[in-house]
Amino acid sequence: MNITVVGTGYVGLSNAVLLSQLNRVIAVDIIPEKVKMINERRSPIVDKEIEDYFSSKKLDLTATTNADSAFTDADYVIVSTPTNYDPEKRYFDTSSVESVIAQVSRVNPEAYIIVKSTVPVGFTKTVRHKYHNPNILFSPEFLREGHALYDNLHPGRIIVGTIKTNLRLLEAARTFAGLLIEGAVKKDIPVLITELTEAEAVKLFANTYLAMRVSFFNELDTYAEEKNLDAAQMIEGICLDARIGKNYNNPSFGYGGYCLPKDTKQMLTNFESVPGSMVRAIVESNDIRKDYVTSRIEKKLKTATKKVVGVYRLTMKANSDNFRESSVQGIMKRLKEKGIEIVIYEPTLKNGTVFEGYKIFNDFNVFTGMCGVIIANRYNEELDEIRDKVYTRDIYQEN
Repeated sequence: MNITVVGTGYVGLSNAVLLSQLNRVIAVDIIPEKVKMINERRSPIVDKEIEDYFSSKKLDLTATTNADSAFTDADYVIVSTPTNYDPEKRYFDTSSVESVIAQVSRVNPEAYIIVKSTVPVGFTKTVRHKYHNPNILFSPEFLREGHALYDNLHPGRIIVGTIKTNLRLLEAARTFAGLLIEGAVKKDIPVLITELTEAEAVKLFANTYLAMRVSFFNELDTYAEEKNLDAAQMIEGICLDARIGKNYNNPSFGYGGYCLPKDTKQMLTNFESVPGSMVRAIVESNDIRKDYVTSRIEKKLKTATKKVVGVYRLTMKANSDNFRESSVQGIMKRLKEKGIEIVIYEPTLKNGTVFEGYKIFNDFNVFTGMCGVIIANRYNEELDEIRDKVYTRDIYQEN
């Protein structure tokens, strides 16, 4: 197959690497530096498996900034461009996805377009009519930051949304699912072919459920801290119940990252005309958690000799380079509003640069020497020597 992947973030690049093992893949990005890195087999994102595959596997993968040429001979075009929630429109900004759909529809109307970006429920049906293109399908992605390729190699399920009464589109959906299975290491993979809109809803409801779990264990942790109880013992006892399990049970400063904040807000908008209160409670719980964490940091700072709060890493998770919507940024905003001085340790950024008005340090010793309190959404053993300065709720030192 000739496959074009648009966007080389976690979703796009992991799919491009997976599929280029057995297919001719062209990756399209608007950033020349990323294109250059991919062609030199250097990963522009932090992902161990992608780096390993770049160094050890023979991949039929080329990157380019020339979208028209990449679309011309494509059998499938995978769209994995970012969609952010717009709080003013109260809707995902899908302009990047629609731009690709319009361009593919013009250059190669016979290609099947697989939307893998997160979109509002009902989006795919709308754009099929808007761009007069019946060949648009939707396939939700379920990836973790820093482990995107691993999760594509070992997927829990593959879902493709199509129009099941249309035999041609049904076959296109099955063929695409087969391509994903061919590239995977795991072979016993559940495949679900659904209608378009149901596939979109699966994505948003799945992420909202995960956000609910994060919020639940964060509220448990808040209770434990307030009542001077051992949260780890409580979590262990609860999670030994097989019906509950151990996933998404590690306390944090709140859920964040690429998906959960925007997906829960979009889900909340979708529920405006539908009876229900749980989604609103999840969103509100995340804000309350950040307020509570901020108050605990303030309390710790009062007893510190130096009145500077240091932020240990901006990334949402360990082994990730994603700063977007990281929960620690919500804490920083609240502390700043209270007039508290903040500095950041972030080794992936240049020393002395400024991020959102905060000064960056990548010399760990200089950073720690400045701070009275250091906050860490995710703990690292290099903080052990200054543990008395550190405020974290990371119990298991895992994401």
